[in-house]
Amino acid sequence: MHTLSISELSAGLRAKRFSSRELTLHFLKRIETLDPQLNSLITVTAERALAQADAADARLASGDATELTGIPLIQKDIFCTLGVRTSCASKMLDKFIAPYDATIVEKLDAAGMVMLGKANMDEFAMGSSNEPSWYGPVKNPWDTQRVPGGSSGGSVAAVAAGLAPIATATDTGGSIRQPAALTNLTGIKPTYGRVSRYGMIAFASSLDQAGVVARSAEDCAGVLQAMSGFDVRDSTSVDRPVDDYVSALGRDIKGLRIGLPKEYFAEGLAPSSRERIDQAIETFKKLGATFTEISLPNSPLSVPTYYVVAPAEASSNLARFDGVRFGHRAEGVKSLEELYKRSRGEGFGSEVQRRIMIGTYVLSHGYYDAYYLQAQKVRRLIYEDFRRAFESVDLVLGPTATDVAFKLGEKSDDPVSMYLNDIYTIAANLAGIPAMSLGCGFVDGLPVGLQLMGNFFDEGRLLNAAHQYQQATDWHQQSPAAFK
Repeated sequence: MHTLSISELSAGLRAKRFSSRELTLHFLKRIETLDPQLNSLITVTAERALAQADAADARLASGDATELTGIPLIQKDIFCTLGVRTSCASKMLDKFIAPYDATIVEKLDAAGMVMLGKANMDEFAMGSSNEPSWYGPVKNPWDTQRVPGGSSGGSVAAVAAGLAPIATATDTGGSIRQPAALTNLTGIKPTYGRVSRYGMIAFASSLDQAGVVARSAEDCAGVLQAMSGFDVRDSTSVDRPVDDYVSALGRDIKGLRIGLPKEYFAEGLAPSSRERIDQAIETFKKLGATFTEISLPNSPLSVPTYYVVAPAEASSNLARFDGVRFGHRAEGVKSLEELYKRSRGEGFGSEVQRRIMIGTYVLSHGYYDAYYLQAQKVRRLIYEDFRRAFESVDLVLGPTATDVAFKLGEKSDDPVSMYLNDIYTIAANLAGIPAMSLGCGFVDGLPVGLQLMGNFFDEGRLLNAAHQYQQATDWHQQSPAAFK
């Protein structure tokens, strides 16, 4: 059952070939057996999952079911879940039991989906390898000596290994797309404001956006549609109707105009990955798409811009974790100042501390104008690059990552090298546009990812292009041999 698509699982449930309880037990058994090799989950919610599965079976029997009713999923452990630990993979929140559900949790529960557990991640979503987790690193199912990418590494590892058909994820600078690329999955980050951030623990509020990872664009489409929509509780949520992403999948892409940014195909991209992307371009051409070279001249500035803006917002957002109201509280303190220092020093890992310090520095008196204000001006230039590009093309295509997955520990002592993993993905977050990654081949048995970026609220076109490519290829159907 773990090899079936969501539409196939839905059809099987409706035809009574298996029940949601049987399906849920199948995935829970795989988690019990296989996850010790991956460390992809922080919390397994077996009792809750079975109760939801029984409720889904009742809905299916009464005819009051959606296409997603009874389908299992995994939630990234950054989304608040009522009565369940929500840790953000941090010691700071190790004992935090959320008193409410995030909006996307509410929406997917309402659709009848079954939550199997909470996925491991980089602590507070700060990382590109899923090594900075209080619960230990996640392993890549394609090679357990390598990273799965981050920060949504637990989500992608679980789906790639067949522990769930789909998982939620978040993307602040590439944290859906980069790990999807390293594990041969399809992952989509929608337009900023398309999916509510209410109940998603904040890293960088102007950049964070929730999305999904699955094996195919078809699987992503229905779940993203259920997650999307206006939420009065989120001041950044956009009040705009949600397109029918599932219906959009079937359109042919003849005449689709795709731009190739010359900056994304310059020095830094591994030749072997470039070869796989060139092959994908040829497939798109056979499907009727046309290509033209474009320029995003400010994209090389996206990494330094991001690592001013994101840490600045993180230093503000994480100020609430002070050992007073909730979160880790140091013991044996003798003053309020010591309480703050020790609680934060003990509760946060080294990468989170580094980003808080950077953020506090760039916001401090005398440096705000020199760093933070300048970064916001460059951010606007990056947005303008995309605005001009979409006047002549429908989508932008390029690599998702510079190379295939690297080995665990390989970049742990080199933060700059780690940060450069997101060099192709960050610009989409700074501009607020939707973007996705899909598998386009392998190098030495390791997946290579192709990135597509679209104009604001053009998720339907992105999913359509990805689906048509996947109909013409079978890369997305490949799975790691050790987890079949």
